[in-house]
Amino acid sequence: MIYPIVKFGNPVLETPAEPVTVFDDKLKQLVEDMFESMYAAHGVGLAAPQIGISKRLAVIDVSFKEDPNAKLVLANPEIIHTEGKQTQNEGCLSVPDFREPVTRANRVTVRAQDANGEWHQITGEELLARAFLHETDHLDGKLYISHISALKRDLIKRKIKKLMKAGEWK
Repeated sequence: MIYPIVKFGNPVLETPAEPVTVFDDKLKQLVEDMFESMYAAHGVGLAAPQIGISKRLAVIDVSFKEDPNAKLVLANPEIIHTEGKQTQNEGCLSVPDFREPVTRANRVTVRAQDANGEWHQITGEELLARAFLHETDHLDGKLYISHISALKRDLIKRKIKKLMKAGEWK
């Protein structure tokens, strides 16, 4: 099932998500639906709050279907190590049509559970490191625009408010 992506302005995006405590078939189905929703939206990562579900759950595939082994499920992720810096244009499925340069760590190690509840530690560099940080931010109730200047953030928020008034941001 493809879920609609929740857009900026919905309170679920700015609220810290609840931990995943039950690892059952329902969760596995949600994970599959999240991958399907992410691919349909042409993303490389998706956090449960982005589909209106306040759970500490994210899916990532930086290969975008090219490598089946690149599919990652992060339940209750914790960033345990970061190093280096990279600055790249970053966007978000919940803030469509806006991209800004964001500086993040270049190498990130995350500890998370998979869909079965097993704990894993994964280290990623460049785009994968960025995805770990971006999706974990979502689970903490933060959007990538919190990492840009207040001036640029306010400009984006004003443009979104105009789109909302015009009925073009739903």
